[in-house]
Amino acid sequence: MEATGTDEVEKIKSKFMSAWHNMKYSWVLKTKTYFSRNSPVFLLGKCYHFKTDESGELSTDGSNFDKINTEISGNVEEFRKDFISRIWLTYREEFPQIKGSALTTDCGWGCTLRTGQMLLAQGLMLHFLGRAWVWPDALDIDNSDSESWTAHTVKKLTASFEASLTAEREPKILSNHHQGTVKRNCDDNEKRNEFYHRKIISWFGDSPLAAFGLHQLIEYGKKSGKIAGDWYGPAVVAHILRKAVEEARDPELQGVTVYVAQDCTVYSSDVIDRQCSFTDSGKADTKAVIILVPVRLGGERTNMDYLEFVKGILSLEYCVGIIGGKPKQSYYFAGFQDDSLIYMDPHYCQSFVDVSIKDFPLESFHCPSPKKMSFKKMDPSCTIGFYCRTVQDFEKASEEITKVGVQVPRWIPQPERRVWTVCGYGERIGFALLNRHHSLLEIYCCFYNREKSRSFFYLIRFYL
Repeated sequence: MEATGTDEVEKIKSKFMSAWHNMKYSWVLKTKTYFSRNSPVFLLGKCYHFKTDESGELSTDGSNFDKINTEISGNVEEFRKDFISRIWLTYREEFPQIKGSALTTDCGWGCTLRTGQMLLAQGLMLHFLGRAWVWPDALDIDNSDSESWTAHTVKKLTASFEASLTAEREPKILSNHHQGTVKRNCDDNEKRNEFYHRKIISWFGDSPLAAFGLHQLIEYGKKSGKIAGDWYGPAVVAHILRKAVEEARDPELQGVTVYVAQDCTVYSSDVIDRQCSFTDSGKADTKAVIILVPVRLGGERTNMDYLEFVKGILSLEYCVGIIGGKPKQSYYFAGFQDDSLIYMDPHYCQSFVDVSIKDFPLESFHCPSPKKMSFKKMDPSCTIGFYCRTVQDFEKASEEITKVGVQVPRWIPQPERRVWTVCGYGERIGFALLNRHHSLLEIYCCFYNREKSRSFFYLIRFYL
């Protein structure tokens, strides 16, 4: 009887917490993000120019297109289509219960898992759809609904709170826009793209069977001492994503692998070994690789010296974004303008969508508007992602990455192995054994100087 009473208390507590999270994370105001007309905007390796003869700021929601010329308007639309086409994964509620807990929502604790999902989703989009792909319906879901986000949220919150008190499932409130989508005649290529668009999203569905869904990621996180309800850091999420891709059984995913850097160091031979393997018949099999590099860009706060490095990384065509954010609040960084980072925010609570049904609604998986944040507010702990389809792409990416900054990352050739290192150790010293060959021992050393707020690198050779 005591155990049963405890279970009932936990259920009631869970329902009240769900109602609170709905209020906290669903209250999204219809705010606009403004971009400068005079500075280029970078989004995952693509550059957009909004430059005009007039000074001032430009909103990307399309509200002031009549004030600018057609050429710039077209460029803004291209940027909006590109941004909205990225997959947006946010807090969800009322999904199947997570194994070993009473949780049916990740509100308040799952943001880093969501940003990790977004980064992996971008890597898979590059793999299956290519960087040039944009969702044909992207501009149909901008935040110009006749019903404002706040009005919708009030109805959603009221219904959710009532459901929490009466143990009923929340009634779904859909805007008129979301109730029907115009069917378009597609050629074979469009049909293929639409198939993979839905396929990728389905891999991130909030159900126990989804390969990269929240339920699976939590299971893999248990080996790192994490359980549902815990807060996950960017480095832990990187290893969880690697495990999830390794364990994926879908035949479509067998051509992708994930490499996680150790102590900010990427060894080219290890990456190439992951990319190249041999089948049972002895034939060579090449895989695409998603490289994840957990880093710390400073001590307690992000060192502004890394600004140009981060901007350089987000300018590369091989970059699939950054799992980062502010302290205890994770964002998916996908671009920048001037000294501000462009990001997608997972802190919006949406209703569960069953991705196993045919033609499930796609609108809630695409963000209608970008947000910006000053680089100086960024938490120093983050994970940087890259995608390379072939070994040749990896070698080109390595060359590009070494050009990004003066100090970071460092590319070192030696007889046996090559390595590029992204610095940012925070308060600790890092060592990497590069080469041990007969009488020669090489050690790569990095340490962080608190007084100068700068990381230093040394290549030490010992002649034995």
